[in-house]
Amino acid sequence: MSQAYGKTRWKRFALVMVPSVAATAMVGVSIANSALAASFSISGQAFKVTASHIEGKNFAQFGTVDVEAGGTLHPVAVSAFDSADITNMCQSVVTDLTKFGLGKITLQLKAGGNGTPVHADNLLIDMESLKADATFEQIDIGKDASTLNGTATQGWTPHPGVSAAGGGKGLPTGATGFSQAAKTAKLDNVEQSARATSAGKFVLNGLNLSLKNGDGPDNECY
Repeated sequence: MSQAYGKTRWKRFALVMVPSVAATAMVGVSIANSALAASFSISGQAFKVTASHIEGKNFAQFGTVDVEAGGTLHPVAVSAFDSADITNMCQSVVTDLTKFGLGKITLQLKAGGNGTPVHADNLLIDMESLKADATFEQIDIGKDASTLNGTATQGWTPHPGVSAAGGGKGLPTGATGFSQAAKTAKLDNVEQSARATSAGKFVLNGLNLSLKNGDGPDNECY
């Protein structure tokens, strides 16, 4: 395994491992056999997240498939951090209550402003898209996902009732096991669409949660 030391900058960071995730249609059941971080069924609703800055240690990223309770599969890219600090975090999700006469309602959560960022330990984010300005230190791209060794990655487990792949770690290997890892990751101007987030510890400083009538950029995070 080769290692590249120093810093790598990618403007408007596009996940290099997404083509591996998109290969789900070809690998079928084999990748679905390692389903979801934190062992829970996802809701089926994607949510939006923004942050002005994310700084994390022992970053890793790999592809997998999240599973709804009804069995619907969603290819995702899992980003894992042993620890991360998130400045000016916003999270929003829209629920359509039109049939109840209420229209669309946006739940918006903000935290990590006023100079005190959100802090998370063993953070796992299952995302479908990401835009950011990113800097990585001591990055390895193209690792076998079963060799990832951060504490957040080791805590990642397959969906209940689904057998683990990747040497018992619940990680896809071989042709479907593309991953990347870095000692540190710094991301600015972050916009992402996610399916799930989990953490061993999540400290939301300055938490502000509100419900807003309607959707769109006026009520959602972007």
